[in-house]
Amino acid sequence: MNLLFIGDVVGRPGRRAVTQWLPALRREVRADLVIANGENSAGGFGVTPETVNDLTAAGVDVITGGNHIWHTREAPTLLDAEPRLLRPANYPAGAPGRGAGVYDAAGGARGGWLRAVLCPVVPVI
Repeated sequence: MNLLFIGDVVGRPGRRAVTQWLPALRREVRADLVIANGENSAGGFGVTPETVNDLTAAGVDVITGGNHIWHTREAPTLLDAEPRLLRPANYPAGAPGRGAGVYDAAGGARGGWLRAVLCPVVPVI
C-alpha cells in the first residue's frame, strides 16, 4: 500500500494548493491512501465543514488534527459527524470525535491510522 502524507494545510492558500496539485500527484506516486494534517485549514486555525469538504473533494482520504483542531465552534460536532476527520488519540475519554480509524484504500486494501499528538497539557474542550 502506498501512502501519501501531506503536512500542515494552512488556510485557503493551503487548500487551493491541495486542490490544484493532489489529483496529479496522487496518480504520479500511485497513492492508495492520502492523509493530510488539516488542523489549520480554516484561516490558519481549526476546521470547518467547508475545509473538510474542500480537502476530501480534492482527494484526501483522512484528515488529521492536533491541538489547533478545536479553534472553531463547529469542531466538536464535525469531529463526531465526520469519520474521515481524526482528533489526537491521546485526548481523554469522552472527547468529541475519534483518534483512530480504519479506512478503505484504492484497490480495496484497508489501512488503519492513529493520530497521536504529544500534548503535555490537554486543553479543556
